[in-house]
Amino acid sequence: MVTPATITTDSFEHDVLHVSGPVLIDFWAPWCGPCRLVGPVVEEIATQYAGRLTVGTLNVDEHPAVAQRSGITSIPALVFFHEGQVRDTVVGAVPKHVLTARVDEVLRQTAARGPAQRTASRSYGGGRMRLGCVECGASGKLVA
Repeated sequence: MVTPATITTDSFEHDVLHVSGPVLIDFWAPWCGPCRLVGPVVEEIATQYAGRLTVGTLNVDEHPAVAQRSGITSIPALVFFHEGQVRDTVVGAVPKHVLTARVDEVLRQTAARGPAQRTASRSYGGGRMRLGCVECGASGKLVA
């Protein structure tokens, strides 16, 4: 069994943005019930797609700046990156077959596209936001 990497503020650029192949990051928080439901599915995806997809998890309470820069406003959020660019996003607790279909599509697209062309990085304005659970509406921490 392959365990998803734990992504942090310090490792995000190296482990996500500078990886040559597709990456799936599960943005989650411990207080989010649906996030806890998605966690085992993400672990299964990591094992099923080992060698073809890098899989990681990022706790938005511990690393709010990364969540904000990535445009995360609701969790669970499963974000696909390729060559430093967001390629697809799944928000909410979805069944495994839905997530595997999205993984397969992202893998097809990234294989057909080849290396992505780098563009100027997006700037996400300052300000504060409150992350919330998309499924149950629970409100999380207010982040800067």
